[in-house]
Amino acid sequence: MNKKFSPVFLFFALIFATCLIVANIVEQKLIRLGPFEATAGLLIFPLSYVVNDLIAEVWGYRAMRALIWYAFFMNFIAVAIFHIAIYVPGSANFAHQQAFALVLGNTLLITVASFVAFLVGSFLNAYVMSKMKIARRGHSFSLRAVVSTLAGEGADSVVFFSIAFGLYLPAKTLIILIVTQIAMKTIYEIIVLPLTVQVVKFVKKREQTDIFDDGISYNPFVNNN
Repeated sequence: MNKKFSPVFLFFALIFATCLIVANIVEQKLIRLGPFEATAGLLIFPLSYVVNDLIAEVWGYRAMRALIWYAFFMNFIAVAIFHIAIYVPGSANFAHQQAFALVLGNTLLITVASFVAFLVGSFLNAYVMSKMKIARRGHSFSLRAVVSTLAGEGADSVVFFSIAFGLYLPAKTLIILIVTQIAMKTIYEIIVLPLTVQVVKFVKKREQTDIFDDGISYNPFVNNN
């Protein structure tokens, strides 16, 4: 990643972190989209994978690796504050403690599932995007975006539902939930793909940046080569 400060990179980094935090708040609500049932996190979380594709494509895997960890710690701070706010005694004038705790107080299992799934899915998405870019010599962005999202979202859904509900739901129900989530998130990626392509072209031209990750370390825990 270019050491020069980039307002454009910062803008997309903020979107990425915001998507993660908001998705973890709204995911408790189940919504119906036609014949399908999903969590409300579906409304915003796939956007984080679009941003993941963009940053990995323009600034490379190393920039995305740093951003994944930054967003992870921002989400950790948000969750910690939520729980502190829940357990601090409420004022006599606050009559909605139960609703407040219900919305912001995910169980420990759900929280762990969300954290682990985010890391696995985000890193896999960035890895596939980077490797395919090298293999395709920078061509076929649309194909790379869909394949990387399918891999990342697929891993995210498998990890999240397996950890969060694996002990409580029948295997058949669990599989249906996972497959439905993967399919709907991938469809989301395909629908917004024309816009994603144009944004990537614009950002590359504006930033004069198009990183190829030749010879880098893909270790998620390494900050440099």
